[in-house]
Amino acid sequence: MAIPTHAFSSRTVRLVAIAGISLSVLTLAGCANQSASSSVYTYGQAQQEQIVRYGTVVSVRSVVIQSDKSSGVGALGGAALGGVAGSAIGGGRGQILTSIGGALLGGLAGNAIENQVGKTQGLEITVRLDNGETRVIAQAADVALSSGQRVQVISGGGPTRVVPM
Repeated sequence: MAIPTHAFSSRTVRLVAIAGISLSVLTLAGCANQSASSSVYTYGQAQQEQIVRYGTVVSVRSVVIQSDKSSGVGALGGAALGGVAGSAIGGGRGQILTSIGGALLGGLAGNAIENQVGKTQGLEITVRLDNGETRVIAQAADVALSSGQRVQVISGGGPTRVVPM
């Protein structure tokens, strides 16, 4: 009885490897979900008492909020994809060099992409509280706020949030 065998070309194997690595990178990147939104609470922040102060917006300015934690997924995924892509070029010693070069360039590109994905448009909001104190809070630009607007400043047990009244 003959056992069926399938001959896969090295190109097919590489494409399957690239697809598998890409899927893994995308899955891991989806796990790193950080939010600076005034509307997002973590599970641990839910059902926690918050302090509410009232005030008036003095000024609002656009800022960029950059994630301060790099997971390394971008660099690792980019290096893997670059190494696989580089190995498809050349033969012998040249193939080794292109694999190394591809991994290095892919790692740099993947890290740069991860850094760009970690940026969010934000607002720096200056609020004059009713007690006369002034506070500055940065948060995601997902709620429209303008100078002169009455707001609630919510804090305690997590990030401080500015929300319209």
